[in-house]
Amino acid sequence: MRYKSSLVIPVALLLLPAACGDKQTAPSPGPVQSLAVPASAGSRSPNLAEGPDGTLLLSWMEPAGDGHALFYSEFSGAAWSAPLEVARGANWFVNWADFPSVVPVSAHLFAAHWLVSQPAGGYAYDVFVSLSGDRGATWSAPQRPHRDGTPTEHGFVSIYPHADGAGMIWLDGRKTAEKPPHAGEIMGMTLRSAVIRPDLTIQDEQEVDGLICDCCQTDVGITAAGPVAVYRDRTAGEVRDIFVSRASGKDWDEGRPIARDQWNIAACPVNGPTISASGQDLAVAWFTATGGKPVVRLAFSGDAGETFFAPIDIAVGNVFGRVGVATLSPGTAIVSWLGKTGERQAEISVARVTADGIVGTPVILAKGQTISGFSVPQIVLVNGQLLMAWTADTEGESRVQSALIPLSLFDPPI
Repeated sequence: MRYKSSLVIPVALLLLPAACGDKQTAPSPGPVQSLAVPASAGSRSPNLAEGPDGTLLLSWMEPAGDGHALFYSEFSGAAWSAPLEVARGANWFVNWADFPSVVPVSAHLFAAHWLVSQPAGGYAYDVFVSLSGDRGATWSAPQRPHRDGTPTEHGFVSIYPHADGAGMIWLDGRKTAEKPPHAGEIMGMTLRSAVIRPDLTIQDEQEVDGLICDCCQTDVGITAAGPVAVYRDRTAGEVRDIFVSRASGKDWDEGRPIARDQWNIAACPVNGPTISASGQDLAVAWFTATGGKPVVRLAFSGDAGETFFAPIDIAVGNVFGRVGVATLSPGTAIVSWLGKTGERQAEISVARVTADGIVGTPVILAKGQTISGFSVPQIVLVNGQLLMAWTADTEGESRVQSALIPLSLFDPPI
């Protein structure tokens, strides 16, 4: 890959000159626009979700009384709307890696999910889902998409548009409550899916993969050929590489690796993949650390995930991962990741990548802020600009922030 020195945007979101390296001239970027998020002090865990009609929602959690509440705001093209509350509770499972979402699955149907602790405590918690058929004006009574009733982990949800309502995939721990039938067999987490119809009936619940990584985020992209899911797999030998599964009608194909990283780790890295789709084109970004070498990688597909080109190494060395990806055009994408600045502190890096392996000058966003390595920044392409949301930490207090970044900031030029 070709890789250059960085452009830096400090806390005030001002652009500093780049060290140009082998470039003859630096790009002439427009201003980065900070977007005020209508979230309170203590807010955290932003999630960006775009619907089929272009509706873009930002959701987050914030403290509410003795518990937490899930809020969301709609992007108008220039600013975030006043926040709306979906739900709140005193018994929610609150975790930096596994966070709620509000997703516009059609022009009128919104779906939201959050996590509720079970009486067993620890990592025993359930997914609760609520639907709104009037774009968030009212919400249905919450229900669980899983009906196993085991005191185990259920989370890391991805909600996506489905012809019959809201599709979902999630990590499901029901098998961890069972005894292995054979010596040496692992009864670990599985990947499951279901569809929740507007009348709240659940259909097509099924197992997608019988053994996956315990606590890595999942993601789903909608291609011209249908939904494509990405997740971190797990083998009995503890190889935890990124897999893809495509939906064929009501069923999912058997998962297969996007690349053979062969990362052997007997623990969950808490670092899931992200996917961006447009027509038949896909871009998938992920983190791996084969042989103890941390790497952020990206792979393109031009046939809706049937095959993938060889992966491209985006950043190597001092990286936490926590990736994001947004497709610009066939064979071109923007990738974000957390660069490591301390044992638990990070900076947000963003770069444009082409399928021929060219990695543009990384842009470092919010370098002057305290960004925890235990966070998952979000990116999406909107109105010809990159919109990013993240959690900043100021004097020990978290708050969700966002910004619009012009594409002129990135090289190679479009």
